[in-house]
Amino acid sequence: MSELVTRQVVKPGLVRLTLNRPDAFNALSEAMLAALQTELDTVACDESIKVVILAATGKAFCAGHDLKEMRAAPSQDYYEGLFKQCTSVMMGIVRLPQPVIAQVEGVATAAGCQLVAMCDLAVSADTARFAVSGVNLGLFCSTPSVALSRNVSRKHALYMLLTGEFIDAQTARDWGLINEVAPAANVAHATEALADKILKKPSPALRMGKRLFYEQVETNIERAYKLAGQTMACNMMDETALEGVQAFIDKRAPKWSN
Repeated sequence: MSELVTRQVVKPGLVRLTLNRPDAFNALSEAMLAALQTELDTVACDESIKVVILAATGKAFCAGHDLKEMRAAPSQDYYEGLFKQCTSVMMGIVRLPQPVIAQVEGVATAAGCQLVAMCDLAVSADTARFAVSGVNLGLFCSTPSVALSRNVSRKHALYMLLTGEFIDAQTARDWGLINEVAPAANVAHATEALADKILKKPSPALRMGKRLFYEQVETNIERAYKLAGQTMACNMMDETALEGVQAFIDKRAPKWSN
């Protein structure tokens, strides 16, 4: 499990967690989610860590949930459990005492885009792209919509959710999904430079400030995620979504009855 998410001490106070499933575009399998949860829990207890960078290996930051794994066990109870697990990880980032900076290279789609949105800050390569593309499979990105709608305007969020189209890094910055865009060859350095700015600040202020920020800006995010998870689980049981996901796995066009 530990190999799915690696941990590196970049410098005193700064740790980089790296999604390490490049052959599957860092899709969030149950094991990947569990590994990430374990690392977040470990970091949360380490007062020597002031800032966390969340990065990924390979050509994608994260392609979202593992659709093959999801399709292998088509039951609503399973899907609700899966989305509950994912929500726990996403909320773990919010509850983490340390600020988390996403270092985005490649594509970030569906729950991968959600992961970027849930990080406190984000630096992206100029070649990165973002999408919540579940609707293309007949599956509205309900849980990603919770994070997305808390980062960008409603019109921008619904544009992404209803069309499933990609936006580029510059658009993502303009819309508020990410903070900075850097040349692909320089994104790691740019992310560390942003972390350095935060590392200079006192830990108590960072920890209290982050906790206060989310407490005051969010009034009911857990209920929103619960409802979104139930909706997404119900949606996954719909024949159009099941067909769309299977078509994706089979690398063919979906055959919908409506």
